[in-house]
Amino acid sequence: MDSSIVFSPLISEILLIIGVIILICATGFAAWRGLSGWFLRALAGGVILCALANPVVRYEERDPLSDIVFLVEDASESQKISDRPEQVATALAGLREKIGNLENFELREVRIENDISQDETGSLVLTALANAASKVAQNRIAGAIIISDGRIHDAEILQTFAAPVHILQTGKSTDWDRRIVVTNAPAFAIVDEEITLNLRIENDGAVPVSESELANLTITIDGEVQSQFQVRTDADLELPITLTHGGMNVLQFTIAADETELTDRNNSAVVTINGVRDRLRVLLVSGEPYAGGRTWRNLLKSDSAVDLVHFTILRSAEKSNNVPVRELSLIAFPTRELFLDKIDDFDLIIFDKYRRRGMLRPAYLRNVVEYTKNGGAVLFATGPDFAGVNSLFRSDIAEILPAVPSFDVINQGYKPQISQTGHRHPVTQGLENWAGDLAPENDPNWGRWFRLLDTNVRSGHMVMHGFDEKPLLVLDRVGEGRVAMLMSDQAWLWSRGFEGGGPQLELLRRLAHWMMKEPELEEEQLSAQVDGQQVFITRRSLSESIQAPDITYPDGETETLELRETSPGRWTARINAEQNGLFELSDGELKAVFAVGPAAPIEFEKTIADASLLRPLILETSAGVIRAQDVAVPNLRLIRAGRSGAGENWFGLTPRNAYLTLDVRQTPMLPGWVWLLMAATLIVWAWRREGR
Repeated sequence: MDSSIVFSPLISEILLIIGVIILICATGFAAWRGLSGWFLRALAGGVILCALANPVVRYEERDPLSDIVFLVEDASESQKISDRPEQVATALAGLREKIGNLENFELREVRIENDISQDETGSLVLTALANAASKVAQNRIAGAIIISDGRIHDAEILQTFAAPVHILQTGKSTDWDRRIVVTNAPAFAIVDEEITLNLRIENDGAVPVSESELANLTITIDGEVQSQFQVRTDADLELPITLTHGGMNVLQFTIAADETELTDRNNSAVVTINGVRDRLRVLLVSGEPYAGGRTWRNLLKSDSAVDLVHFTILRSAEKSNNVPVRELSLIAFPTRELFLDKIDDFDLIIFDKYRRRGMLRPAYLRNVVEYTKNGGAVLFATGPDFAGVNSLFRSDIAEILPAVPSFDVINQGYKPQISQTGHRHPVTQGLENWAGDLAPENDPNWGRWFRLLDTNVRSGHMVMHGFDEKPLLVLDRVGEGRVAMLMSDQAWLWSRGFEGGGPQLELLRRLAHWMMKEPELEEEQLSAQVDGQQVFITRRSLSESIQAPDITYPDGETETLELRETSPGRWTARINAEQNGLFELSDGELKAVFAVGPAAPIEFEKTIADASLLRPLILETSAGVIRAQDVAVPNLRLIRAGRSGAGENWFGLTPRNAYLTLDVRQTPMLPGWVWLLMAATLIVWAWRREGR
């Protein structure tokens, strides 16, 4: 039970103040005039004013509250390296015991861990402390002790605190670390053109004198080692890189780890660069003017990334007017330049209804064969002339053709259909749903064609067939290159909307991109798409079954994935990546790599213990910093607010003596009649004295 005297005025405080002023003035005037009873009148006025102020005795019943100490454990990734876990465990056990021995003190523990799905946020130590402190009354907080390496990422969150905030700093003064930082890397790069990446290898901490200024750097692209060399540390480096294929390229830069450095988690950097082709170069040679020639031209010209060179033979062999060919041409046909000097500059060559006319010498056609074997792409859109005596099949070109013509042309209406293999091939997969019409399988709602070259497939894959299931579209690989044969010259009927048309533009677009080796149209493909921590793995194949791929995690562990066939030729799986870094996929034949998050999270950008980021808060709250290496468990002292809160081996806590009021009672100091009697007595006394 605590008691105190308080005032509960019977009139307003303003009137009381006015009364005090009047009393002082009147008393002063009476004293100045020398009235004999002025002091008695002053006492009477004072008694009356005290009665009006109504002093009372307040009795409070209080329940003392404990003082709260926050013990904040930084359990982020950087606290798990070297011997820091042991330092943290020792400090936690010792401080729990010492705080528990303090009378009327309560311990509140706060633990901060990294959320791997939001790893870029780093160590939010002060955010966690502020949230914990907001849940209690500020007048109960006696202090906070943070066990951390000081590498926090929210130093601006907490500018002040109700009590001292001490830091028990983990780590050792002899720690050192080496890390690799990519300072500049493009998101896109042109295939087969050199780009420059900027990176830097930094040493931090107490670097041993014996450590060389050179570091061994290894560069891998899509999991394959490209180069290894020595580079200088603490210097900006410019590395020339050349991408060899389109699509995503995963580049990893790794420096050899030293057994004495703090961690090797920041010895790698992963960069993903999208490889794009610069102006795909296409050569289109049309054997004669016809409606389909415009279709090919419109398709290729509609793509701004395509440089098209188009030549059309204007005069057929059966039309003779005794005019030299060179005089009929709009420009001279540069056969030597195109098929001898610059043939390797083209990404795709299309022969559209072309037949031998003596314009292309056998040596030029032989160059086309070698061009294909060395990685080029050739598309043959055949017509009736392919079955004649001037057919390209009667030249060296026959070596790379996947189908052999029977020299018979079928002139009968038919609907092009996708073959069983075609339903699995990315060029034709899903075309049966063209224009949103969900037609039955193998019966797409397409318009008819009326011409088909009769052929027999000898290699490659037949992805579409026509009349009587005869080959219509055959795709093949020859050496490093690709060849496609379209056994009809009437694809243009679809573009005209005949009998409803068909997916002509989509088919030809896919066909052209497959021949130019676009990664998304590879028929045998193992790929991964990363969305945050979710990874979608896709395996495409023309086979009925596949080998389950193995996935290698960044920590070296390997697991076999179970894929599910979601559509013909397409198997998928979804995993939740619980690690950041470089992952590898392999099924024995195909290999793919992908990166989840940064190779070295923000926690490992700086690993040497340093409490400088917390220095402003420490100074503001009169707290201190002690290294766990020097004092494993600091002593605790009780100090008054405003005093220095730390020493070489101790932290100070401020007792707050907070309490909870349970009951309040008030009693007047004197009864009203006593005040009245006192005032009347003084007034009568003053009257008698003055009357005498």
